[in-house]
Amino acid sequence: MATWAALSGSSITRVRKHVAEIRQNHVTFALEAIDRMYLNAYVPSVQTGGGVAHFLKTPLGVRVPSTVLVAPMSERFVKGLEQFVKTHGIDLITFETGPRTDDLAHQDLATFTGAEGGLFVGQAQEQTSVFRTEKRRDAQGKPYPWIIRSTAMPNHDDGYILDRDFGPLFIKFCTYVPYAATVCLHGHEWLNRQLTRRGIADEPWDNGIRSTDASARVQPIANELDAPKIDAVFRKWVRRLPHPFTAAHRAAGYRYPLSILQAEFALTQVLDRPRTGRCFFEDVIREKLDIGRPDQMQLIFERCVTRRTPGRFRTRVLTEGVVPSLHGQYKKSKVTPYHTEGQARRTETTINDPDDFAIGRALPNLPALREIGFAAHRRLLRGEHLSHDSLIGDDHLDAVSQPIVVDTQRAAGLRFGDRRVLALMHLLCLVALNPTGVRHRDVRAHMAQRLGRNPDTSAAGQMTYDLRRLRLHGLIERVPKSHRYRLTTLGARIARLYVRLYARGLRPAASLPASGSARGRHAFDRLDAALATFLQEVQLVA
Repeated sequence: MATWAALSGSSITRVRKHVAEIRQNHVTFALEAIDRMYLNAYVPSVQTGGGVAHFLKTPLGVRVPSTVLVAPMSERFVKGLEQFVKTHGIDLITFETGPRTDDLAHQDLATFTGAEGGLFVGQAQEQTSVFRTEKRRDAQGKPYPWIIRSTAMPNHDDGYILDRDFGPLFIKFCTYVPYAATVCLHGHEWLNRQLTRRGIADEPWDNGIRSTDASARVQPIANELDAPKIDAVFRKWVRRLPHPFTAAHRAAGYRYPLSILQAEFALTQVLDRPRTGRCFFEDVIREKLDIGRPDQMQLIFERCVTRRTPGRFRTRVLTEGVVPSLHGQYKKSKVTPYHTEGQARRTETTINDPDDFAIGRALPNLPALREIGFAAHRRLLRGEHLSHDSLIGDDHLDAVSQPIVVDTQRAAGLRFGDRRVLALMHLLCLVALNPTGVRHRDVRAHMAQRLGRNPDTSAAGQMTYDLRRLRLHGLIERVPKSHRYRLTTLGARIARLYVRLYARGLRPAASLPASGSARGRHAFDRLDAALATFLQEVQLVA
């Protein structure tokens, strides 16, 4: 962030704005869309040793089940693939150390003239889970074969394809039992082709759309990408590409359903000027360095985090050049806001395991995962809005600081600068991180700690009085049919304002010299001017 300030100089001060103002007045285009998806294609009937044994004895017709007997099936698949390459005149490449497969795909795309078809086929050995046969002995000492799960390095054949609707994608088959396959496709590539087909002009860029003349039409089209369309494009190419299971096998029920290995959901907000984007994201990074904490992740993903929740909860700030990105993780999933293409804020939620949210991996569960991903974006943006834009109007501030009477119940005002009031505002900031609300006994210890008192000797009646004050002023509300309290939107804004103004305005001033030499007074004047400029930059003065 210091590098950014050095690059942009004093221009940051001139363009620094509220997050809400930037979102309302400086976002030229926004889009929520499915991004990259990795899918697993598998045959359920051959996912266990017993299933493989049944497959060998029934469709293949062998007497003694052994994985050695699937060798002819694997050889037939490899020969069929070689024949497919020759027939269609595409390259068969053995992947080794050298050019990346994406670079090879881009090279072939640049010279490809058809609407769709195969680009090339790549072969490589990869470690994967397979079945093998081991020799065991029964009680009488007679040997018999037994099929078990193991790992090996079989060949994988990757078919890189250009599809008419989905653009570049690949389907990778393992050449050994259970013959699993992996599919990778890109939602933004699908969207670009749909816009072209419907005559909507757009300016594409890396992983998204920069601008379009019909922005209102783009989001509904992006929402049309669903599980049936993804399943259909896979079936389409499985019918064209060689694969291990013959028509007789498919007729016997040995077919490939799809499951979700990884799903990426992206929110792109294009800003009017690169400078606005840099300043916006700099402020966001400063305020959300705690995004990876358990209490923050449970708010973003709306999941309860306990000591037994697996995963490392941390915030990582990764910098590529002068552009940083934030990374927060929940179990195996993560949310990543970053600045892209010099002019856009992009937020990606990557779900690496649907089980993190008690959702099955089957492709028909994509709508539920999509809702989780996009809802996480909205909650993150809402948190940034509350965190950065904590200013309120004079009428709200005056109402909170003055006594109030509600239904004949009177409550004292919450005067700024009062030690106990500031402790209550710190307490409200903690309450904001608990989605289920808090009880009297939960906040009593925190309050005593803020005031430097012993929790055991802290008066319970005083805490009851404080909670009543906060409730009557509308800063907290009681959860129906419970003894819990939760923070209101007004309470979040008031608490942020009190705490931030005290931390940034009053606490630094406490160490300033009241009098002294001329040199000291000059230093004080410079520091006072710097503080005034700082408070103006962070929007804490009119």
